[in-house]
Amino acid sequence: MSAILQQAPTGTRPAGRWEKYKAAVGGLTQYWYPVATAAELRRKKRKVVTILGTQLVLFYDQGGYYALLDKCPHRQVPLSMGRIEFPGHISCIFHGWTFDLKTGELAAALTDGPSSPVTRKACVRTFPAEERAGLVFVWMGESKPVRVEEDVPEELLRPDARVYAHARITGGNWRHAAENGFDEGHVKMVHRSALWVAFRNVSAWNETYIERTPDRVWVRRKQKKVNLFADYPGLGTWPKKRFWKPDPAKGTVTGGSDHGIDVRLPAILRVKQPGKADWTHYEWYVPVDENRYYYLVLAVTWRKSLWKRFTFWLRYWTYILWVHHYQFNGQDLAIVAAMPESSPSPAYRPDESIVAWRKLVEEEARTPGK
Repeated sequence: MSAILQQAPTGTRPAGRWEKYKAAVGGLTQYWYPVATAAELRRKKRKVVTILGTQLVLFYDQGGYYALLDKCPHRQVPLSMGRIEFPGHISCIFHGWTFDLKTGELAAALTDGPSSPVTRKACVRTFPAEERAGLVFVWMGESKPVRVEEDVPEELLRPDARVYAHARITGGNWRHAAENGFDEGHVKMVHRSALWVAFRNVSAWNETYIERTPDRVWVRRKQKKVNLFADYPGLGTWPKKRFWKPDPAKGTVTGGSDHGIDVRLPAILRVKQPGKADWTHYEWYVPVDENRYYYLVLAVTWRKSLWKRFTFWLRYWTYILWVHHYQFNGQDLAIVAAMPESSPSPAYRPDESIVAWRKLVEEEARTPGK
């Protein structure tokens, strides 16, 4: 057993352990979070989102992206119900209080006339909003924001990246979603019935190791040894061999040695697809509140030729979206929604992956002033 797990003997819960992790039940504030696709916001012009328990309204106006607290400070009516009466400004539907989208400053109270004394004396909170990789990111921290690029995997910012996004709001806590994504053991049980692996081998159990990537940003889980089948004393062989599965020596193995899985802050999963696949799967777990999260999945490829881009576009819309992002990932969503607030107890060896993720949050998550 690794040194990580040796810190917590099986069946014990050290007093005060995971205090920072537990306190982050509603989300980590000092980060940029993706809250919409740029294409969707450009089309709709506005969108209401809730993130870290705060309801925001997003606007696309005059080529810029803006995020404001969705609440007029006068009578608390949602600004998302308002109208764009002037470029770059939103007017509350109730009394016409008109706010600058960029600064949040009250530019006019329309129903009190041009000389209203309240003008420039009220404001609504704004949140920094930026577009990267076809996604709209919002900074939720109280302090000065870091560069957006610090919270976006750098390979997504490459000009040849082709990003296909699918998002939904689902039940469960964001931390449990991150734990499930990086969990060593769940693929071998939860996803064994998935269509995505119907004609692939799924390992029974693996010997793994966990390390930090050279840039220290990601925690990586890799396989030292992959066991496709095993004999369990008094029970027999598991899993059962199926004639339609490929030869283990030749076919792709889900969870095999070439199947790298990484996790990073604030809650991003990266899964390099095994075998000859030349695309990578990403998951973002964005806290809505303590009991819901915005689940954003990406299929990303860096194909350079027009023909290869087209073939991946075709594959995504006819296969990957439905079989992976809906059916395969839908199994994850069902598990996370059913997971109560708990720590693995008693722990078993594959929980090393969960411990490593929690340690990352405990030791390196940004806090106000850090």
